[in-house]
Amino acid sequence: MKKMLLTISYDGTAYHGWQVQPNGKTVQETVQNALEKLLGTRPDLTGCSRTDTGVHALEFCCHFYCEDSFPETAFKKGLDSLLPEDISVKDCFPVPDSFHARYSSLGKTYVYRIYNSPVRDPFICRYSWWIERPLDTEKMQKFCDLIVGKHDFAGFSSSGRTVQDTVREVKECTVSKSGDEILIKITADGFLYNMVRIIVGTAVGVSDGRISLSQTQENLSSPERSLAGITAPPNGLFLEKVLY
Repeated sequence: MKKMLLTISYDGTAYHGWQVQPNGKTVQETVQNALEKLLGTRPDLTGCSRTDTGVHALEFCCHFYCEDSFPETAFKKGLDSLLPEDISVKDCFPVPDSFHARYSSLGKTYVYRIYNSPVRDPFICRYSWWIERPLDTEKMQKFCDLIVGKHDFAGFSSSGRTVQDTVREVKECTVSKSGDEILIKITADGFLYNMVRIIVGTAVGVSDGRISLSQTQENLSSPERSLAGITAPPNGLFLEKVLY
């Protein structure tokens, strides 16, 4: 048996996140179904993280085992042909048995898209958070500068998190604007449940003047979810890169 690292991209609109669930279509289950048709057996599939319902991935990594004799050159095309149009195979190759899609990761980069325009665009809004009122990207960047570094992000995560350790190191958090599109890019060694979406919601709250910068500093030293902003909608969030 050999361990394979599979890299995919997907539009998460139609899925209840990555992880298999009893009452909803997920990306993991859909890929497993395709692998079973291709390999003749249903492999365990371990992902680099769990994306929420409606969240997208430009690069998502997962690993599985298959027979040594399986031809790697035919694998990518074969799997891609069995997947729906909203999931695409980017790459697949053997990795050492010590490699783990989740625990070998050194960090991840997420991008959140905001469409800041008085006019709703039905095509852009499918993959963005549409906000009509003008946003102040300078204020948003000042907030993003504050969260760079190692902090306790308990106040920037939802109660559904399953981990006890809530300290994470944010290595980069930037706000950029091009036309009506605002991008918030954040790289960290790990993320808590809904952490990126709450950071984005807080950045928007700072722009609106509903949340002060001193309030966000207080939240990093004495984490309280009530001090942070709303949880931004899932459709604007993309997992951009997994770092190994």
